[in-house]
Amino acid sequence: MIRNFGNKIAQDIWETNSSKSLPKELWIRAKALLTIMHGTTEINDLKIKGQPPNIRLHKLKGDRKDEWSVTIKLPWCITFKFKAGEFIDVKIENYH
Repeated sequence: MIRNFGNKIAQDIWETNSSKSLPKELWIRAKALLTIMHGTTEINDLKIKGQPPNIRLHKLKGDRKDEWSVTIKLPWCITFKFKAGEFIDVKIENYH
């Protein structure tokens, strides 16, 4: 389940299915991934249920080692922390 959003892009996609910052051709895929996240409490379920091509679920490194990432379409990703069955500080960003 998504506990909270970490940026306006993710919140806009969730609430309005659109964003001024994310390219329009990525809105549907981003919303689908957020919906899968909101419907599960297991990180492995995200990988199983949310395995559209090239999702690339992986843990980040360095100063973001507590965060995970899934790919919408490079360079755009959904990043988040996962704790006790909740997706925390969910962001849509180009962090590359």
